[in-house]
Parts: sequence; structure tokens; C-alpha cells
Amino acid sequence: MAEALRVGLLGYGLAGRVFHAPLIAATPGLRLDAIVTRDPQRREQARQHFPDARLVDDADEFWRTPDALDLVVVATPNRLHVPMARAALAAGLPVVVDKPLAATAAEGRTLVDEATERGVPLTVFQNRRWDGDFLTARRLVEQGELGRVLRFESRFERFRPTIKPGWRELAGPEEAGGALFDLGAHLVDQAVQLFGRVDRVYAEVDRRRAGAAVDDDAFVALTHTNGVHSHLWMGAVTAQLGPRLRVLGDRAGYTTYGLDVQEAALHEGGRPDQPGWGEVPPERYGKLGVDGDLRPVATEPGAYQSFYAQVAAALRDGAPMPVDPRDSVATVELIELAHRSAVEGAVLPVPTV
Repeated sequence: MAEALRVGLLGYGLAGRVFHAPLIAATPGLRLDAIVTRDPQRREQARQHFPDARLVDDADEFWRTPDALDLVVVATPNRLHVPMARAALAAGLPVVVDKPLAATAAEGRTLVDEATERGVPLTVFQNRRWDGDFLTARRLVEQGELGRVLRFESRFERFRPTIKPGWRELAGPEEAGGALFDLGAHLVDQAVQLFGRVDRVYAEVDRRRAGAAVDDDAFVALTHTNGVHSHLWMGAVTAQLGPRLRVLGDRAGYTTYGLDVQEAALHEGGRPDQPGWGEVPPERYGKLGVDGDLRPVATEPGAYQSFYAQVAAALRDGAPMPVDPRDSVATVELIELAHRSAVEGAVLPVPTV
């Protein structure tokens, strides 16, 4: 059997600790070899969770000894995504970058071009492509169960009216903070994956909490070239939550409530190699049909583990990486247009390449 690919993880905050580290550790063919974090509390957490991993103070050690690793995962604050990814590429190390890929589409395009020129694999952790409700909606759309889709509604809503300190609340443009970059990076990506290219963007973006420096409430409307309208909500001050997904076609609709179960399971220490991973109980199944004639549809098991399984296959066998980084550049471009639309109060066209 081939030796496991050695993975170096940059950052052990929420993204690194809750998402990347457990998923890497549970993926056959990958080994979490090293973790970069200076924070004493996080170092102790990493030591307890992954006692076999090396604890490293500075990412420079990765770049000085690139032969010691086979993959680098960038799970740092957003402002460091591009510089850390560029350093990995310069060292010849394949790299996974947490979403959003970059704070601007221009930076993202430059990074993708550099990866292409160097011939070093680059991908982006758009894990919500493996949410169970999204997988179910995609299957229903592809099978024609809804007829011609007219409208897609998608929400990541919370009720957290008190600001929690952290870099996501910082206003500098390089931070890529706020709800639109944080939650919108998932919602926009999912909409484009389902319904393709976008022609026009309209958005309403606000700061609702006292003292907020970044947006915490946003609505984005995307008009796809195929005629589907995607309406996306994200925010921290939603006292009553709407449907997680609602897909409306000319034959039927599909509606589901509640967030995918995988994030909560990861927070609680669960791992995707455990029985029942990603499954939701029947009482949480979404409903398919028309009012008066609705039936529950079993939700596909969520599968975040598929992301790193595909990364391992790409590095071992030359298979495609799970997410084309150009998709993530396009997502950032749409987020930038949404911010502009909110400022100008206008529907904006998406530039054609």
C-alpha cells in the first residue's frame, strides 16, 4: 500500500479545527502531518486532538522544507489566503485554500494563473457542495422532478444579535469580512453549480447590529442565463428562519428546513468515518410536490469527506481536483458585484469574458 500523503495545515481556528483537520484525518490516503498555530490554547487543542501531528510556529518552516509535505491546506483568516497560497505554489506544494479564495476577483485570477504557470494543483474548500439538502436538490433538478425550474431560494440565516469579536468582524477590505463573503461564498457557489452562468446581479447589503463594522444582513438576486432566478439570504439577525432551500419549477417544488447536520456533528467531535455520517432523520426530510399533494423525499447523506477523497485521488492518480479554482474566482466576482449593486441601488450586468 502506498504511503499516506503528508498534509500541512495552516491555522487551527474554526476552519482548521472544526472542518479541515477532522476531514483530513478521516480520509484514507491522507495523514495530518503538521499544524501551524502559535496560539497556546489552540496548540494544546491540536496536541490533544492529533498527538501524532507536528506543531509548528511559523509557515516558513513549510516553505523551507517542502519535501517534508505533499499538500498544504490554508485555513487562515481570509487576508492571508492569497499570500499563503502563493508561498505554497512557489515551494511546489499543492494547495487547498478555504473559501473565499481571495478578497478580490483580481487577486484570485492572479493566483489561479500562477498555479497554472507553475503546474502546481490548486483547489478551494467549497464544502457546501456536499451538503445533503443541496445534493438532494441537485438530483431532483437533474431528474426533472420539478419540471422547468423557475426560482431558487436559499438561506443561511442565524440569530446572533451580539457581535462576537474576531477577524470576520473587521472592516478592512483585505479582511473579506462580513456575511456576504462568509456565507455568500457558499450560497452563490451553490446557485451557480445548480443553474449555471449569471447575467445580472442585484443586492441589498446592511449592517443591522449595534456597532457592526461589516455587513451582517444581505439579500442577493442572481439572474441566470437559462432564466432561473436565484434569491439568496444571509444574515446574523434573523429572528425567524425561512426555508433552507426552496426550488420552484413549473411541475413541482422542493422545500427543506434546517442546516445540514455535518457542521454540528464536526463541532461535537464527530468524524465522517463513523456510521450514519451526514444522515438526517425522516422528520427532517424535505417535501416535494404542490400544495395539497406533498410527499417527503429522503435527504441524501451529506458528504464533506468527498472533498478530501477527491483531493487524494487527484494527487495520487491525476484525477481532477474537486473544485475548479476558477469557479471560486467567479464567486468572488459576483460577491464584488453584489456589494457594488447595494451601494448603487442598481441591477448590474456580469461582464463577459
